[in-house]
Amino acid sequence: MPKIAVIGAGTMGHGIAELFAIAGYEVALVDIAEDFLKKALQNIEWSLRKLAEKGQVKEDPSVILSRIKPIVNDVCKAVEGAELMVEAAVENIDVKKKVFSEADRCAPPNAILATNTSSLPITEIAEAVRPERKPLVVGMHFFNPPVLMPLVEIIKGAYTSDETVKKIADYAAKLGKQTVVVNKDVPGFIVNRILARVNEAACWMVARGEATIQEVDSALMYKAGLPMGAFILMDYTGIDVVCFIGDAMLKRGFKSHPCPVITQKCQEKKFGVKTGEGFYKYPAPGKFQWPEVPKSAGDKIDVTYLLAPAINEAAYLLREGIATREDIDKAVKLGLNWPKGPLEFADELGIDAVVKALETWRQKTGYEEYEPDPLLKEMVSQGKTGKKAGEGFYTYVKAEEKKLETLIVRYEPGMAWIILNRPERLNAINPKMIEELWRVLDEIEQMDYEKVRVVVITGDGRAFSAGADVTGFMGATPVTIFKVSRKLQMLYERLEMLDRPVICGLNGYTLGGGLELAMACDFRIAAETAELGQPEINLGFIPGAGGTQRLARLIGRDRAKELIFTGDRIPAREAERLGLVHKVVPPDKLEQELRAFAAKLAEKPPLALAMAKYAINFGLEAPQWVGMMLEATQFGLLFSTEDVIEGVSSFLQKKKPQFKGR
Repeated sequence: MPKIAVIGAGTMGHGIAELFAIAGYEVALVDIAEDFLKKALQNIEWSLRKLAEKGQVKEDPSVILSRIKPIVNDVCKAVEGAELMVEAAVENIDVKKKVFSEADRCAPPNAILATNTSSLPITEIAEAVRPERKPLVVGMHFFNPPVLMPLVEIIKGAYTSDETVKKIADYAAKLGKQTVVVNKDVPGFIVNRILARVNEAACWMVARGEATIQEVDSALMYKAGLPMGAFILMDYTGIDVVCFIGDAMLKRGFKSHPCPVITQKCQEKKFGVKTGEGFYKYPAPGKFQWPEVPKSAGDKIDVTYLLAPAINEAAYLLREGIATREDIDKAVKLGLNWPKGPLEFADELGIDAVVKALETWRQKTGYEEYEPDPLLKEMVSQGKTGKKAGEGFYTYVKAEEKKLETLIVRYEPGMAWIILNRPERLNAINPKMIEELWRVLDEIEQMDYEKVRVVVITGDGRAFSAGADVTGFMGATPVTIFKVSRKLQMLYERLEMLDRPVICGLNGYTLGGGLELAMACDFRIAAETAELGQPEINLGFIPGAGGTQRLARLIGRDRAKELIFTGDRIPAREAERLGLVHKVVPPDKLEQELRAFAAKLAEKPPLALAMAKYAINFGLEAPQWVGMMLEATQFGLLFSTEDVIEGVSSFLQKKKPQFKGR
């Protein structure tokens, strides 16, 4: 059994140890006192039992736990025979250097020594080991809690070899994690640098009296779609942690001016949830409760102004070759749960608008960190201002887009994109969304095949759809709920009967009514980070939009019963194995995969696709001989179309057919 050493059994360390144990590794877990280790093992056992209850681990928790061997204050013993060490000790450079020096002396010659630091330089830590070991020192930055958060930042120090980076990526993949590579050892890496800019912008707006804490958080959550406002997130993380990381980054060259609204809280020891008070007050120390932040509070806030400093930082990271465009956006979406990466936000907001906002920041503060990055200014001068220009950090196909209350509908050549757009509610389905979906399907049905041949449905943010918005139906009568159920069923039946293929892109949580919507589509392509399930049983009811019927037809009666009876969520790969989804791809490749598959289908004869869809869907619900008659009828009917003439003649002439849907 391969062996891993984890040094430090705190929140991060014991979570990392748990991940490796789940993946089948023997783990030596080290801390300075037996009490710390005992508490860590209790926390791991609790977590494993929770995962087992949800069906997310296949082995008995006690078997997984038996692979973790606690060791009191002996790094040398822990790394003996280990192929990898992950250090997760306190954020103190001297402590980390001491751990690495000891590990270097005792670990096998080829063992990789990784640090989970969130703020300290990998190169500085590597100075503690012998020259021959330095290429094997690397940053492996997990996010809290490690068991749940999907991202690992891999950081190259000045000495780190490409082979070491590749091996760390392989380890992360075995843990089920997504990775990004930080090519240069800069303070804060990717995620913490960009988060720092959002926190600073939020804080300085309040410090200068431009907005209140509630107004800023409201704008970030309800206008930008971030899962938490900046001040709520700082309270949740710990304002002391924010101050510590900010100070460590500042000392190592990060251009920043600490904001008094944050530093004052640290001086007052009002650290947020952990102390019961920070920017907001909480019921008791350690007890989180969502602060009251009205949606309307942020109406006057310009989110471009709030996000511009973070976008500026992202542009710097890209221009300096610290990370790729894709990795910057991927890191922020996975590490902070943003609905879009900062470069995607830049394209959407308009890069010219971002530069203008930064110039305002620079003028108001005089701080050099707000000087627009040369890359942004160059892009504006070239007319690459984002979506509206067809090109920014990304290239955009010509599209006609309209924004409804709960949906974004985008028409591209041959495709209609329906994007569920309630990210702050995980795209929960409410009566308005049902009404708008119905209306959009009406519109598409009436369109000529030349305009729309394929429909793609996906979600904005970190969810496809987490299900029906139960709060919208509270207090309703049984008859009313029956009618809502039937309306949803009929809506999903329309998708099944739509005369063109429907592809679902499952970008995150796909639960309850969201999964029922996905099952009504012809194809389901999922991001690796997606979770699927029918959790209604946990609330005392059952699926009501076709889940009991479609799930059984897709994965079999017994497996459908298991998922519905337990309410368990399953990861995308498990759903693929069961046949519930057709393909699983990395999150950053999902849109590309959806577009490529839609484009492939759009080249096919639209009438033949419609007839094939009807023959399969209706045929499955009828005796086989009835299905055969349906197939023969539609087969014959197609021979009256111009598309058949085009297809046959193109085949004989060895050219690509141009189907018109006639």
